[in-house]
Amino acid sequence: MDGVLVLDKPAGLSSAGAVDRVKRALRADRAGHGGTLDPIATGVLPICLGAATKLAQYLLADDKAYEAEGVFGVTTDTLDRTGRVVAERPVAVAEAAFRAALARRLGEQDQVPPVFSAIKQDGERLYRRALRGEEIQLQPRRIRIDRLELVAFEPPRFRIAVACSKGTYIRSLVADLGEDAGCGAHLAELRRTRSGRFRIEDAVPLDRIVGGDRGGDRLAAAEVAAAVAARLVPLTAATGMPSIAVRAELVGPVRSGVQLTLAALYPGAGEGAAPERFQLVDEAGRLLAIAHARDGRVVYDRVFGGPADRAEWGGVAASKA
Repeated sequence: MDGVLVLDKPAGLSSAGAVDRVKRALRADRAGHGGTLDPIATGVLPICLGAATKLAQYLLADDKAYEAEGVFGVTTDTLDRTGRVVAERPVAVAEAAFRAALARRLGEQDQVPPVFSAIKQDGERLYRRALRGEEIQLQPRRIRIDRLELVAFEPPRFRIAVACSKGTYIRSLVADLGEDAGCGAHLAELRRTRSGRFRIEDAVPLDRIVGGDRGGDRLAAAEVAAAVAARLVPLTAATGMPSIAVRAELVGPVRSGVQLTLAALYPGAGEGAAPERFQLVDEAGRLLAIAHARDGRVVYDRVFGGPADRAEWGGVAASKA
């Protein structure tokens, strides 16, 4: 079973835990996720199965969309409802002023990530150091917010819709909006509605695969496999990259990692004819490799289904043609 399953992750479960439950239910040899969701969050979690695990790094780079609920007047050490309350302030926020604050947060900007996060510093996850009470110096990271709309305003609660770049922490955004409002805020609920090309409308609830706590609307094992296979996103569709069809006589060399010239794929064309990154497919549409162009040659990022199909290809040429 090779492809991406768009899972609707429930609250109270880590992304790794969701992957493990799906992997066991489907008896999959390999599985991984394409973008972490905090345990309190629900929504789109792309689960890569089989050969699709080699695509996870590309899915992580995709833009995201969320719906979030914040609470004015209370700040926590984790920036969400699971943390320890560190301050409480009176709430006196006007809707017009808050809408203006949202507008100011659009575009590229620096964001300080939460102390309680999975970011690594000196080889260790920040949340582990935070749990030990260590002092942590956080460096801001460049992010981009493309959409930030007010969905509901009922102080002390508010709901927002966000479209943003990878690496954006909605917990930090809600906390920053609370400071903009002059009373602080924390994240109460979070739902991811899109991750790259994967949408919540296409997601499968976890209890349809593994059964819920109350027995759920659980399918029989054979039905689970059939249902997942029907919803599985093929490798070529999952990448969203431009495709270049490889002639039959070049399929073997590509699968063996032979570094071809661009002219072999685009007869008579220069490097400008190729996209920045692209996928090579055979005449039946099966994924052969993900590659990019450099100095007139095809450099492989990942090769599928041949002797060069290994975790780290790194663009090293097996031979030249």
